[in-house]
Amino acid sequence: MKRWWLTFQKGEAAEPASTPFVEGFLLPQSAESLLAADHRRKLLERIWRYTALSEAQFDRLYLEPIRCYARFVQQLPASESHHHAYPGGMLDHGLELVACSLKLRQSYLLPSGAAPEDQAAQADAWSAAIAYGALLHDIGKIAVDLQVEYQSAERWHPWQGPLCQPYRFRYHPGREYKLHGAAAGLLYTQILSPALLDWLSDYPELWSQLLFLLADHYEHAGTLGELVLQADRVSTAQNIGGNPAKALQAPKHSLQHHLLTGLRHLVKNEFKLNQPGSAGWLTEDHLWLVSKTTTDKLRAHLLAQAVDGIPSSNIALFDELQSHGLVESTPEGKAIWNATVTDSDWQHRFTFLRLQPGLIWAGDHRPECFAGTVEPMMGHPLQTGEASESALERRQAPAEEQLPTSMPLNQDFDYLDDLMDMLQEPAEFETGSNTGSLKAAASQSQDAVGLAFLEWLRDGIHTHRLVINDSKAKVHTVDGTFFLVTPGIFQRYASEHPELAAEDPESEAWRRLQRQFEKLDAHVKKSNGQNIWSCKVRGTRKASLLNGYLLRDAMSISGGLPTNNPFLTLMP
Repeated sequence: MKRWWLTFQKGEAAEPASTPFVEGFLLPQSAESLLAADHRRKLLERIWRYTALSEAQFDRLYLEPIRCYARFVQQLPASESHHHAYPGGMLDHGLELVACSLKLRQSYLLPSGAAPEDQAAQADAWSAAIAYGALLHDIGKIAVDLQVEYQSAERWHPWQGPLCQPYRFRYHPGREYKLHGAAAGLLYTQILSPALLDWLSDYPELWSQLLFLLADHYEHAGTLGELVLQADRVSTAQNIGGNPAKALQAPKHSLQHHLLTGLRHLVKNEFKLNQPGSAGWLTEDHLWLVSKTTTDKLRAHLLAQAVDGIPSSNIALFDELQSHGLVESTPEGKAIWNATVTDSDWQHRFTFLRLQPGLIWAGDHRPECFAGTVEPMMGHPLQTGEASESALERRQAPAEEQLPTSMPLNQDFDYLDDLMDMLQEPAEFETGSNTGSLKAAASQSQDAVGLAFLEWLRDGIHTHRLVINDSKAKVHTVDGTFFLVTPGIFQRYASEHPELAAEDPESEAWRRLQRQFEKLDAHVKKSNGQNIWSCKVRGTRKASLLNGYLLRDAMSISGGLPTNNPFLTLMP
């Protein structure tokens, strides 16, 4: 593939990707130099392939915003100690999010429920909006989480424009962990041109979802917000060594939900409180939980519940709890408190996580408060038993010593190979185009109807409008995937879409729909090449058979799959 995006813009320097450092400071680089790294070129190639645009269109709609984003984020990290926590991590995370979100977008016809011709006409705009939402997902971090300064000691703020002098950075010690989501509004007009914003604003539903996403109101951001959150889970899980495929199965805000419900379970059912040997102490204003005991037990509990993507490091899990606002920060901005517990003549020093009691008990009755005292001790080194001494020293070093000056020498991007494999175009949704793009599929009416059926199926399962595994259901779960009963499922779709019969009154609409579904190759064929499978149904009095299709990729239809229907057995 031609690397045409590496052509340098007029007026930009063509310095090498590995820039020499000046007295502990980083030199600003051009977007082309930043994007020249091999792993980033691969991501750009993947993004271009997903868009199915000409070079000129891709340059205008995607590459220019990406270049602008690169000029702003430079070598800033995406987090302090969680995912992509290295110089340049913000740029890598942004590109991965764009690639993942565009990959996921291929299984959606948008706007949902619109006529096929309208979906085809808006395909480019929806794809671009999803990519922009993904790219700008964490852009607010460079405005409120990081302190960036020039050699002159002058502070840099991103609303002043891209970095233009040698710089260094550190994390703001008193940062508010949820603020970066709302801070995107300070910056996205500097990344997206007025022409692009004018174009997107012509599509009311798209525009509404994008603005809600950029304002950190994902609960109102619809499909666009859902795709960006899924892409974020994939990129994050892949980078920290989690399972990206299982990350896709998690519902919105699932990690925060699982962490909170796990903590509630432990405190209410497993932990003893307010006595020597306890895992925690409840005072009038705070719940103090012994840090290592809590995170070890929490991780074990969540893994037993098949929750994936939980960091294996306690330090990373501390940060995860802190970033979701579940634990309170110390005055130094850390998750871990050092405190002394005193009860009469017994006294002991612990490292704690400190929580608001209302998070655990809400309106429930609370246990009695501790009769002794829990006194925080400020300024003492914290020992968690999790990290090496050198790592702890780095985390506790004064802020002025935490100024990264180079990419870690051992930083590698082997995980991107797995990410790329996961982003391969699936055969089940290919429609004859080399890119498998949704726009190409929608432009062909037969494929558009088949994909519209899958979108209807996805929405029906998500909203529970389509019942699963009921005695009269047309959708069951068999052999780890969905089993679509034929002809019932196609007849129901046709009855809800009378326009199909109007297009060809001489034929049965459901039969035509079934043929169009088969052309998508979204189903598993039998070893003899036949499309239809049979399931034996075990009833109370007699057995019967159901015929239908097995979906190739259940996760493209539903984020979570119920257990297999115990009354159905797939026949070979």
